[in-house]
Amino acid sequence: MTTELFTLIDTAAAAGKLTADSPANLKSWLTRESVAQYRPRLETLIRAGEWSKLDEMFWTAIPFGTGGRRGPMGEMGPATINDRTIAESAHGMAVYLRSTGCTTGGSAVIAHDTRNNSAHFARITACTFAAHGLKVFLFDSCRSTPALSFSVRHLGCNIGVVISASHNPPADNGFKAYWSNGGQVIPPHDKGIVSEVERAEKIPTVDFAAAVADGRITIIGADVDREYVGRVAKLSESSNRTIRAIFTPLHGVGETNVYAVILAAGYSTVDIFEPQRTPDGNFPNVPKHAPNPENLEVFDPVIDWVKATNNPADLIIASDPDADRLGVMVRNGSGGFTSLSGNQVGALITDYLFRKRKASGRFSPQDYVVETLVTTPLTKAVAAFHGARCFSELLVGFKYIAQTMEENGTDHFVFGTEESIGFLAGDFCRDKDASVAALYILELAGELKSEGRTLLDQLDQLYRDCGYYCEGQKSIYCEGPTGKAKIDGLMQTLRDAPPAQFGAVRFTEAADYKTGRRISIPSGESAGTIEKPRGDLLIYKSDESQPVRIQIAGRPSGTEPKIKFYFFCQSDLINGDLEAARAAGDAAMKDVQKALGEWAQKMLS
Repeated sequence: MTTELFTLIDTAAAAGKLTADSPANLKSWLTRESVAQYRPRLETLIRAGEWSKLDEMFWTAIPFGTGGRRGPMGEMGPATINDRTIAESAHGMAVYLRSTGCTTGGSAVIAHDTRNNSAHFARITACTFAAHGLKVFLFDSCRSTPALSFSVRHLGCNIGVVISASHNPPADNGFKAYWSNGGQVIPPHDKGIVSEVERAEKIPTVDFAAAVADGRITIIGADVDREYVGRVAKLSESSNRTIRAIFTPLHGVGETNVYAVILAAGYSTVDIFEPQRTPDGNFPNVPKHAPNPENLEVFDPVIDWVKATNNPADLIIASDPDADRLGVMVRNGSGGFTSLSGNQVGALITDYLFRKRKASGRFSPQDYVVETLVTTPLTKAVAAFHGARCFSELLVGFKYIAQTMEENGTDHFVFGTEESIGFLAGDFCRDKDASVAALYILELAGELKSEGRTLLDQLDQLYRDCGYYCEGQKSIYCEGPTGKAKIDGLMQTLRDAPPAQFGAVRFTEAADYKTGRRISIPSGESAGTIEKPRGDLLIYKSDESQPVRIQIAGRPSGTEPKIKFYFFCQSDLINGDLEAARAAGDAAMKDVQKALGEWAQKMLS
């Protein structure tokens, strides 16, 4: 029978109906005893010639990357998130934990978001961990990613897991892995877990009801919520509660942390947007069912409602499905709403916190903020303006902000920020938290309103203090079977022969975080070395002597055939003229973005 099925698979592959690793993966699942339970269904699909469906489930194996797994859900196969791939992930974590010295005992905490099958996958994870002898704490219903990070530390667990695909489409789900400090796993733990996941065969499990009954799995909820919400609310820096705002959780878990903190902090003028309030993994009332606050379309239903009802809201804030990121829109002078980028929100809160520390006598030159290499240099400039420190040589990922907190201690930690609307304050969590950002942006907006000003006015004040900054992004895609090879080739060209000019802007230095080299452009001479961090990231810097300076960061995507470019511009104020600096900076940014796009397409054609 197996030979016959193999022949059908080979015939389909020869006809182009199966691609990539599908033939090999299908044959593996037909012969491995550890996945024998799927064999009858697999045989049915093969005999029925359901090659398109089979190809979607078997064309690759979703990698257990440095933070976990994320991808489309499916009934089986290594290319989808399903019972088997979730169990493999949990099994790999548990086996690796045992290899680190925790040979017996230990504990884990598990949370999940509102996505379809999230609660089911959380139970599979709990049963797998319990079968490995871990004491398991499982939240009674959907919770946020930062609440999980807090719980790992609060409950003294060795590991933690969030079942979530963050802001991905409804068809996706994922497995996010956390270590004992409450941060996502980093080296050497990430690679150790990956190795065990790849080796997974027979995976032990326990009966869920029996494990709950005998205490191997403990259901948690309100007690932990109270501790977490209370800790966030205590971060408050102002008693001003006058701002009027609308909050939307986008059908995610944000009511459990963001809105809970807003209420605990004493706000009575922040309403929740009812059409997007119900937890629902299909995100029915979110435009295009795409619940990403970085996508400004998600705000359209709220803005339309505000206009239709003449609601006096000064702000609209939105959290993503697992409520670790926050988008912000502010009412502008014409009565409409203007979005604030993650870079702008981060800089505003950084300034707010330093001003509050100075006003209360708590400021120290040892105080520090943390940002990544693809986050605005404005944050570093704000820290310097206040005489504080900023750690900014970090690779992309909030886990590196958590690592920096561990390395430098939290006594002087003030704030962590990344461009993708992730923010953190306090010493009790090690991942970004939308509730922290919501608390501070509401307080700052309220204080500004009492002065007759807005967040947009305060942003302009930062520009007057530190220079004008603007940012942008551009992704270069290359689809098809040769897409990845072309993207790799483009990155290599950028390394080996960095362009000296994009548009009217000349570039003088390239920093290669993969090789650890800094080189001068166009001479190619060494300009120094990079000890750490090390990763596949390139940064180009323009002539520092010019009044308008551009920095470009480029990195390949780990999941798509694309390079993502981040653009940063600083424009000096000449004689204090902000509008002239803004015009010069915006023009240079537009010019460079256009020129780079044209150059990349020429290289790829």
